[in-house]
Amino acid sequence: MSQPSHDDHPNFPSVDQSDRLVPYNLRQSGSTPVEMLISTRVRKSPFWHLSIEAGAWRATVYNRMYHPRAYRKPEAGGAMAEYDALVNRVTMWNVAVERQIRIKGPGAEDFVNFIVTRDASKIKPLAGKYCLVCNEKGGILNDPVVLRPGRDEFWFSLSDTDLMLWLQAVNLGRKWDVDIDEIDVCPVQIQGPLSEDLVVDLVGEAVRQIPYYGLMHGTVAGVRVLVSQSGFTGEKGYEIYVIDASIHAETVWYAVCDAGKKHGLEIIAPAHHRRIAAGILSWGQDMDFETSPFQVNLGYQIPRKKAADYIGKQELERQRAEIDAGRFPFKLKLVGIRLGGKPITDYASDFWLIRISKGPEVGYVTSPWWSPELESNIALAHVPFELSEIGTRLLVELPDEYLESSGGPVEAEVCAVPFRPSVNPSARERATSHGRDYAD
Repeated sequence: MSQPSHDDHPNFPSVDQSDRLVPYNLRQSGSTPVEMLISTRVRKSPFWHLSIEAGAWRATVYNRMYHPRAYRKPEAGGAMAEYDALVNRVTMWNVAVERQIRIKGPGAEDFVNFIVTRDASKIKPLAGKYCLVCNEKGGILNDPVVLRPGRDEFWFSLSDTDLMLWLQAVNLGRKWDVDIDEIDVCPVQIQGPLSEDLVVDLVGEAVRQIPYYGLMHGTVAGVRVLVSQSGFTGEKGYEIYVIDASIHAETVWYAVCDAGKKHGLEIIAPAHHRRIAAGILSWGQDMDFETSPFQVNLGYQIPRKKAADYIGKQELERQRAEIDAGRFPFKLKLVGIRLGGKPITDYASDFWLIRISKGPEVGYVTSPWWSPELESNIALAHVPFELSEIGTRLLVELPDEYLESSGGPVEAEVCAVPFRPSVNPSARERATSHGRDYAD
């Protein structure tokens, strides 16, 4: 049998990614025609059976754990009905997959400061920050929320990579006086405009005084919890970290459900449609370990004034110097786009290709969805730097199910991100509003 050419080889992406060692596979990420075997190496969270009881009918695997991704069936409105509950009322999410890695000991602050690009000394006790962990080449290994529940204690609330092994390996050679462990703490997110009132009912009026990314120790139905004002949306929201979750998951879950009845609480999957509108990125989807922060609008995470050394500092400062000199040293850059076609109301299982005019593929869509407020499909996408200016016209090759008529790509236009205002502006938005290109 003859070998296929590069033009039609299923493992050869047509978009220029020659600055990567492992290209994003643009043609085989979709649905598979075989039954997928899930073995005992995949963990259930303490909330898993509760999600099933609440109607979860679809899941993925995230951080080697089952992750609910849908509760409402399509015939009952599907993901867009869940979106309505989020933006108009209040919702609870099972996000136990945000595994908690604790760094504890006298050297905790110095160790964390060496790991994250931002200045960890500015994370005060009972506060947190969204942070990046990069490798020595400047690639993003993880983008955790780093919590500081005590002076000598930090929790890394992880995205989808097993960072604990990296952290333990880093400490082998440097020997900071810390213990690094995964702990039995699992969060649920309470998100939506009525979230504050619901969390007040659970832990008391002091919740109203928690600032964005602030923390508070409390109890829910007698169970110790840590509460933060944070979340994976642009809506008002909180995360409740259940301590000794293997024992107390049911107690807290049912307490939230009971308190939520008068607020119209709905249990939903993590709302990727809302995080896209807010410009919040998803590791493994919009970025990975070969992606620089400067490619995905996270350059503000690389401070110009951090004196302390950290992993990747030399390379990231080199990249910044290139950009300051007017040279963008990467093939692709992440942008926001508005695009045509029928409403995209479910997860995309492929990275859809982008063209200009009738020419070759030049980029790909990473995260698309329908925005009811904008009455348009919106997406995050990687395109060549020279096509990243707002207003640039593009063409996107959508699946047939989203085409208004058969054949041909749909029109798209590069636009500003976030697509719509957030209740709590991101650190990037705040830095920009103060005329800076880095965050505190």
